[in-house]
Amino acid sequence: MGEKRTVSLVVNGTAYEESVETRLTLADFLRHQLGLTGTHLGCEHGVCGACTVLVDGLSVRACLMLAVQAGGADITTVEGIAPSKDRLHPLQEAFRDNHGLQCGFCTPGMLTTLLEFLRNNPSPSEGEVREAISGNLCRCTGYQGIIDAALDAAERLRGQDATARPHGGESP
Repeated sequence: MGEKRTVSLVVNGTAYEESVETRLTLADFLRHQLGLTGTHLGCEHGVCGACTVLVDGLSVRACLMLAVQAGGADITTVEGIAPSKDRLHPLQEAFRDNHGLQCGFCTPGMLTTLLEFLRNNPSPSEGEVREAISGNLCRCTGYQGIIDAALDAAERLRGQDATARPHGGESP
């Protein structure tokens, strides 16, 4: 067993203080220690984007970040996007309504990537959406449904109030 450290962080609005091995990735910490299995592991090299989460509002490849590096951070995973158990986030609704997912493996990383993107660019063009998701691989959809969903979500978010913001106060 390797060296351990205590890490304190907030994940999806809940504070945690956990003992972790210093070599444990953030992705493995979220999945195995916190049971948040929505953060998927694909390539484990930071290439596919399946493990993308928001760390202090910025998209990060959780397979490339150590859990100890996330100490003090506010993390949003796919499980923390919806405003409640009974209501989806407008981006999730748009994915559902525009057939933005098939197998769902890439979806958590796509959603978290697009949350940051739409927060910074509330009226994107199709080309800007394509560029924003260019670091996230999808083998099923052909991307058009994802792009349509992102554009639809941007429209929905422009017309909504702050009640559907994900944990941590991110404003897409």
